[in-house]
Amino acid sequence: MKLKTHFAAAASALALLASAAMAKDTVTYATQLEPPHLDPTGGAAQAIDTVVYLNIFEGLTRFTPDGAVVPLLAKSWEISEDGLTYTFTLQEGVTFHDGTTMDAEDVKFSLDRARAEDSTNAQKVLFSAISDVSVTDPQTVVVTLSEPNGSFLFNLAWGDAVIVAEESAETLKTAPVGTGPYRFNEWVQGDRVELVRNPNYWGDVPELTGATIKFISDPTAAFAAMMAEDIDAFDNFPAPENMIQFEADPRFQVIIGSTEGETILSTNNAQAPFDNVKVREALAHAIDRQAIIDGAMFGYGTPIGTHFAPHNPAYVDLTGQSNYDPDKARALLAEAGLADGFTTTLHLPPPAYARRGGEIVAAQLAQVGITAEIINVEWAQWLETVFKGKTFGLTIVSHTEPMDIGIYGRPDYYFQYDNPEFQDVMTRLNATTDPDQRTALLQHAQRMIADDYVNGYLFQLAKLGVAKAGLQGVWANAPAAAIEIGALSWAE
Repeated sequence: MKLKTHFAAAASALALLASAAMAKDTVTYATQLEPPHLDPTGGAAQAIDTVVYLNIFEGLTRFTPDGAVVPLLAKSWEISEDGLTYTFTLQEGVTFHDGTTMDAEDVKFSLDRARAEDSTNAQKVLFSAISDVSVTDPQTVVVTLSEPNGSFLFNLAWGDAVIVAEESAETLKTAPVGTGPYRFNEWVQGDRVELVRNPNYWGDVPELTGATIKFISDPTAAFAAMMAEDIDAFDNFPAPENMIQFEADPRFQVIIGSTEGETILSTNNAQAPFDNVKVREALAHAIDRQAIIDGAMFGYGTPIGTHFAPHNPAYVDLTGQSNYDPDKARALLAEAGLADGFTTTLHLPPPAYARRGGEIVAAQLAQVGITAEIINVEWAQWLETVFKGKTFGLTIVSHTEPMDIGIYGRPDYYFQYDNPEFQDVMTRLNATTDPDQRTALLQHAQRMIADDYVNGYLFQLAKLGVAKAGLQGVWANAPAAAIEIGALSWAE
């Protein structure tokens, strides 16, 4: 009897040891798009933030999974009564991954660099209200604005506003150095980025010792990798038709949420015939949003009628203003002198919402006499041709930046909408801090771009997360492009 008890205890101990040996302390997380480089302060691709935001780089503030803005490298701040002066008190004991100290001089360098005349920051406008950045002492920095900006702390949470050091700023694209809980280890281009836990992290030490972020662009390959358990999670699964299979498999958890991604049929407002509002209105009425959501996204997505997220309290449902009405579209084209239709280009980047959705959109436009020549492009081509070069007629893209209706106030933005009245609304919004007044201005702005039919507003992109059943801390929603490795852990 004692012998049996002894063997049972030994077996139990061995089982515990084996379990401990097998306990996972890393994660392999997949995403569809590989970033062009790894500097979030020097590029427009959201794929950069997906890899580095909150992992390698940190800002004065940050977004939480529910979209709130909270302190990060700035542990607190004071705002002057006139709203023009922000005094930030920084966290103590923060170092960059190369061992150098992060202090107020680095904050000044980062903000001055972002707003400089020769800045390559894709969101330079976020810093346009800054008139001066001064250092009081190593832990205190004072930012002075030229006018009040009710979105300033929100703007500082963007990946474009992370704090970097002057010593490493020139090599961030291939050798990123930040203050985050994970350090850059290796980038095998075309395959993966490897991160290792930062042993000198100033904040709470994350549970996982490392992470591999894999890039799998092909939906079939993504499904195969997930089913084979070669990866632990997929950030935003590219094949919505597979979600039902994951839901039925106890090995996985399906986490469906929302993103900040307004998926739109972007229109070159400066190119004929799209410089005619009647043509743009015809375009809007030629589109059957629900057919696109069902056909391209298997029902995942929320129809939108303006460039604003439905989960935002200030959202106005304007979908009825651009309802599917092919007859009205044809009549509007006739009024514009295009009764016989016209031909244009439709540039489609790699994501399924664009490639699959584009086929449906092209077929719908053909029904009213608009021939859309489909041009499939990779992201690098899209950025060069469409975003920078503005040589396009139509394109489909999901704008995943948080609450980014302000892009319609930039005449040189890629869809080239130039409306001084709208720009004035954005100026007033930036100078307004009262919540009710900001809501009123945001709703007015939504109606203005809907009235002008600036773009074809399709749907809010859903976040289709898939992960192994034991992985905890996965973001359900995506208030920003991020895979926060430091929030992850494995259930025991």
